[in-house]
Amino acid sequence: MTHEENYLDWVRDAYAMEKQAESMLEKMASRIDHYPDLKTRIEQHIDETRQQQTLLQSVIDRYDTSSSVIKDAVGKLTAMGQAMGGMLAEDEIVKGAISGFVFENMEIASYTSLIAAAEVVGDIEGVRIFTQIRDQEVAMAEWLLSHLPDVTEQFMVRSAAPGVEAKK
Repeated sequence: MTHEENYLDWVRDAYAMEKQAESMLEKMASRIDHYPDLKTRIEQHIDETRQQQTLLQSVIDRYDTSSSVIKDAVGKLTAMGQAMGGMLAEDEIVKGAISGFVFENMEIASYTSLIAAAEVVGDIEGVRIFTQIRDQEVAMAEWLLSHLPDVTEQFMVRSAAPGVEAKK
């Protein structure tokens, strides 16, 4: 494959990844009842994720290619499976926050790689876009990491109280 073919394949992967992220985040937010700070931040990141999809589509459009329908579908199915699996866990809120942090770091790594690839193919606009998106992913990962202790403590307090739902 050429540099440009690899680059565009990775951009399509990032687009599919953001579709997966949107689906996961929407399912998580819809299930949160007792952790308002986490729900608010996830809803904010859903908006960012949708904006990121638009930015990624602009890169795809500039190269006159299309996002992969198959990758989009697989990403959505994976997200649904992850969301459904978490529904069964008594500690779904804690596991969801941990999973979110892990996913954000995967996105950070992906955009770091895309920045380097955009530089190799000379896509200055791509470098700008991927840097902007990576910065948003870093901010979300930092937020999750800094709030994970609070979510965990809230869950533990709620789970120890008789008749109080802690799960979500």
